[in-house]
Amino acid sequence: MWQRLDEWDRHCFLILNRAADRPLCQQAARQLSRSGDGAGYALFATVAAVADPRQGPLLFELLLMAYAIELPLYWLLKTRLRRARPCQAVAGCRALVDPHDTFSLPSGHSAAAFLFATLLCWYIPGLGWGCFLWSSGVAWARVVLGVHYPGDVVAGASLGTLAALVSLNMLL
Repeated sequence: MWQRLDEWDRHCFLILNRAADRPLCQQAARQLSRSGDGAGYALFATVAAVADPRQGPLLFELLLMAYAIELPLYWLLKTRLRRARPCQAVAGCRALVDPHDTFSLPSGHSAAAFLFATLLCWYIPGLGWGCFLWSSGVAWARVVLGVHYPGDVVAGASLGTLAALVSLNMLL
């Protein structure tokens, strides 16, 4: 079963990664990936905490708690599963960005983006579709850039969403 799932994941990767051949897609993927690098999350949470004294500090606390849940699980999975990145394992594939670490599963960018999107939807419900469209774009970009398989970004998205929901459940 795992072998068939891995084959399907590689097949889907090859289809999605072809977007990197188009300069506009490649540029969009680079920008989306960069938007999920992390500094923006801290900046937004800090601004929200100062600008909205009623709910902003709670969002800040929720983000801290969710990332405190997500990050150790992310590193545990990465170091235990040790899945090679597509740019290392798929013939003819190259990474168009420098990966932050050695292994592929789960995608940390996807985890962080979906965690942030989930909590931002709680904070500003009207942004729901836009938040998840952006976080899906970050996940897509990681595949296009050759550093993750589709299964990696699905696992990361699931991890980030779960961490956000647990933090909401604990603090609300």
